[in-house]
Amino acid sequence: MLEMANNSELPVIPGKRYFTIGEVSELCAVKPHVLRYWEQEFPTLKPVKRRGNRRYYQRHDVLLIRQIRSLLYEQGYTIGGARQKLSGDEAKEDVTQSLQIIRQMRLELEEILHTLKR
Repeated sequence: MLEMANNSELPVIPGKRYFTIGEVSELCAVKPHVLRYWEQEFPTLKPVKRRGNRRYYQRHDVLLIRQIRSLLYEQGYTIGGARQKLSGDEAKEDVTQSLQIIRQMRLELEEILHTLKR
């Protein structure tokens, strides 16, 4: 059972190009069936599909999923409300996504600094 962590407690997104649904499930603390459901509900969420219809998510998909997760689980939006918020102009200025990106960059920079200090 996945515990209900705040977005701020989610793990760092590794510096990879593609992620499997299992990896995204862990990175976003959302079960795979929920991710598949969100694909139907949020038109902007479109992972690449390859052989055997396997999904491969990119970094921007992971950030979007974390944003959706925050809107639904932390901010109390309905699916329809979250979809509307993401499609509106304010989505471009969404603080949640900006904070995710800043946190991610900071952790990546700290990782680089740690490597350089060795």
